Amino acid sequence: MDSEFSTNQQGLQQAIALMGAPGDYCDPGLGTDLPEDGIGARQALDALAPLVLAGASRLGADTTFAHMDPPTPWVTWAAALWNVSLNQNLLHPATAPVARDIEQRVIAWLAPYFGMSGGHMTSGSTLANITALWAARERTRITEVVAGEGAHLSIAKAAHLLGLRYRTLPSTASGAINADVPIGDLRDAALVLTAGTTSTGAIDPLDLAGRAAWTHVDAAWAGPLRLTTAFADRLQGLERADSVAVSAHKWLFQPKEAGLIFFRDVEASHAAISFGGAYLAAPNIGIQGSHGAAAVPLLATLMAWGRSGLASRIEYCVALAARLAEFIAGNEKLELRGQPETGVVVWRPRSPVDTLEFHARLPNGFASVTFLDNTPWLRNVAANPNADIDRLADAINGALGSTG
Repeated sequence: MDSEFSTNQQGLQQAIALMGAPGDYCDPGLGTDLPEDGIGARQALDALAPLVLAGASRLGADTTFAHMDPPTPWVTWAAALWNVSLNQNLLHPATAPVARDIEQRVIAWLAPYFGMSGGHMTSGSTLANITALWAARERTRITEVVAGEGAHLSIAKAAHLLGLRYRTLPSTASGAINADVPIGDLRDAALVLTAGTTSTGAIDPLDLAGRAAWTHVDAAWAGPLRLTTAFADRLQGLERADSVAVSAHKWLFQPKEAGLIFFRDVEASHAAISFGGAYLAAPNIGIQGSHGAAAVPLLATLMAWGRSGLASRIEYCVALAARLAEFIAGNEKLELRGQPETGVVVWRPRSPVDTLEFHARLPNGFASVTFLDNTPWLRNVAANPNADIDRLADAINGALGSTG
C-alpha cells in the first residue's frame, strides 16, 4: 500500500504548526522545469510555507478592510481538509452519497430566507448568474438581458454566452438603478437587479421584481442580510424574483469556491438546465460537471454558529462600516460619497491630495480603488469582523499627515 495516500498524523501536525509560524516570506527557487526527483512531502511543506503562507494576503488582519473576500472560520479549514482527503465528486451519487445530501440540506435551510424553493451550489456567483439566465432563456424564451450600469460584469458575460441582447439602465449617484427613468418593454427580457453592487454596495429598487418575463437578483454580496434581524428589510421585494444568486465565499464566510443559485420554482428550472448521459446515474443539473463538496464547510459553519451567530457577525461588520463612514464624514480633509447601504464605504481625500498617491500610503489590504465616472475613489468593504476601526482611522490620519 502506498503510504502517500494514508493519513500521516505527523505530516498534518506539521502543516498546522506551519500555519501558525510559516517563517518569513521567501521564494523557494522552484525553477522553470519540473524536477525529475521529488524532495518528499514534509520537505515540500517546509519549502512552500514561506511562499504560500507567509506571502499571502491576511484577510483577517485588523487593518484589512479592502475587499469582499472574508477571513474563514477555523471550522471550515477542518471541513475543507476532510473534503480534500475524500475527493468526492457530486456529479456521481456513488462517489458522493452523503455530500450530495449535505448540499441539499444546506440549500433547504437557506432557500426560504430568499423566498425561493430550492437550488444548487456553484463555484461562485459568476456561474450562479449565468445559470439563472440560462434557466430564464430556456423557460421563458427571453431575447434580452436588462441590468443597471452597476451590474457585475458576469451579467454582460452571461448575455454574451447565451446569445442574448444586453441593455443597461442608468444609475443614480449611489450606483443603483434610477427608478425615475423609464425601463422600457420587459415582456421578452430578463431583468437583473443587484443587491449590493461591487463598487458602492448599492441595492437596486427591488420593487421592480416581477415586471419582466424573468427577474434575477444578483445578491452575491448583500444577500446574507436576509438572515439578519437588523437588516433583512433592506432586501424587501427580493422574494418576488424568479432566481437569486449569493456568494457563500463573501458574507457567509466560506472558502473559495462556493456560490449559491436559488430558484422560486426549482423543479421547472432544474428540469430546463439538466442533461443526462449513459455514464450518469442522476441528471447533471446546471453548468458544472464534476464539482466538490463545497457544502460541507458551509454546513459545518451553519451548525457551529446557527442563524443568530452568522447574523451577529454580519451585523457587526455593518456596524464597523458605519463607524468608519462616521469618521470619514467628520474629517474635513476627506469626502464620503454616501452613507454605506450594505457595508461598502466609498470615499477619497479632498483636493489637492491625489487619491491614488494617498492610497499608496495606506497599509496593504486597507482599501481598494474603484473608478466612478472615470474618477478614482477609495473603497472599504466590511467583510472582516476582525477589523479595528481605530487602527484604520490612525492609518488615514497618518497618510493625511504625510501629504503635508
